[in-house]
Amino acid sequence: MTALPMFPLGSVLFPYTPLPLRVFEPRYLTMVGRLLDEEDPQFGVVLIQRGHEVGGGDQRSTIGTMARLVSVSADAEVLHIVAVGTARFSVDHWADDEPHPRAETSPVPALVWNDALAPLRTEAEAIVRRVLARSDSPWDPDTELSEDPIAAVWQLAAIAPLGEYDRYTLLQSTTTGGLLGQLIDLTLEAESLGKES
Repeated sequence: MTALPMFPLGSVLFPYTPLPLRVFEPRYLTMVGRLLDEEDPQFGVVLIQRGHEVGGGDQRSTIGTMARLVSVSADAEVLHIVAVGTARFSVDHWADDEPHPRAETSPVPALVWNDALAPLRTEAEAIVRRVLARSDSPWDPDTELSEDPIAAVWQLAAIAPLGEYDRYTLLQSTTTGGLLGQLIDLTLEAESLGKES
């Protein structure tokens, strides 16, 4: 089993969503350089739950998302990369962090769509877009979603104005219905907290 290159971040990456990154740390510049030699360059993204990534000593989450490298550009001492989330994985074991973080992983089963979930998805989308319109999120409430229902559900989770721990809760979902239900609950909770502050 080969260890997957890993990029621990202070944010959650969902499947089917873009990930723009500024890469400047030497170890991640090394990682990107190696990825560019691969036919299908992918790396894992996990949430840092505690501590700071720079300098190590961080506590990393056990569920993450594969990211496929789609573009790389450079300016002085910084690489600008864009990747897209693909499938989820669980971390079985962290390997040595030299020359960059790596881990042995196992795939997490993909969510499955059922047309009976369409009303729940419609409700979730209406709530997320309504709360987005009233928040100072980087996402526009009119953001277009994929025509593929599973991709759209993950993208909806990605644009919801939630904190990273709530987003991590969503990432761990085992069913599409469960993801939609939690997305509704967490977004309504965020909305009510916003009204109180």
